[in-house]
Amino acid sequence: MGFKHSGPRGGAAIPAQAGIGLRHVHHEDVAAQRPAVAWLEVHTENFMGGGAAIALLEQLRRDYPLSLHGVGLSLGSATGLDHAHLRRLAQVAARVAPGLVSEHLSWSAAPGVFLPELLPLPLTEEALAVVCANVQLAQDVLARPLLLENPSTCLQYHHSTIPEWEFMAAVAARTGCGILCDVNNIYVSAQNHGWDARGYLDALPAAAVGEIHLAGHSVRDAGGQQLHVDDHGSAPPPAVWELYRYALQRFGRVPTLIEWDNDVPPLAVLLAQARIAGRMLEAADAPR
Repeated sequence: MGFKHSGPRGGAAIPAQAGIGLRHVHHEDVAAQRPAVAWLEVHTENFMGGGAAIALLEQLRRDYPLSLHGVGLSLGSATGLDHAHLRRLAQVAARVAPGLVSEHLSWSAAPGVFLPELLPLPLTEEALAVVCANVQLAQDVLARPLLLENPSTCLQYHHSTIPEWEFMAAVAARTGCGILCDVNNIYVSAQNHGWDARGYLDALPAAAVGEIHLAGHSVRDAGGQQLHVDDHGSAPPPAVWELYRYALQRFGRVPTLIEWDNDVPPLAVLLAQARIAGRMLEAADAPR
């Protein structure tokens, strides 16, 4: 039995089909055209101010299941969560009744400081305890499980003692949260660190995987070495699609999102990418 795609306060369940990330540049087109796509995901922080943006979401939820994807909760912060931020997140969730709520395995905040980056954690028992406590608090406030997204990283800490895939599995086991499996992130990190990307997927608990992300990345020169950077500025490359195919063999049909945050193309391009993912989903085994 897989991860439930809506919580106690959730709205329409997220189907095991392909959706797209809704960005501001496409708000008017989606509102006017109501394109044929299975579901939409938005960055939660863009709707915490209320106003016309969240009013649009309330309209769109009549036609599409919605997922909230946060970037600012800083679940890895050793000083705990920002309660004001968590309260605003809960308010947005209460208004739009999302089928899923997700966040990142990262940190970006300390008392009085916010960094606009999803920074990696040292993967230690101490960090694991911190993340689990923060995830549990967030779930208690939201009265629903979170999905936790695996990071993309360009560096590793020398004092890390837990492989990332084991860390993700441990958080899910201890808190009951689900896993947002970002296939592009796994590919990027595997290229940067010499990991086995398929082995990473094999190590994740299949029943906990509630969503998959697909995106593009760039390859840059870093002192004569290739560095893969998760920039969400292009379509998923063939290697990521192949890894996605393997993920579907491992997990069965899972709600899948096309992410595109930089150099955002016309809406038709995103919809075409979602159709590719949709065909692969249809060929996969039923949800597990």
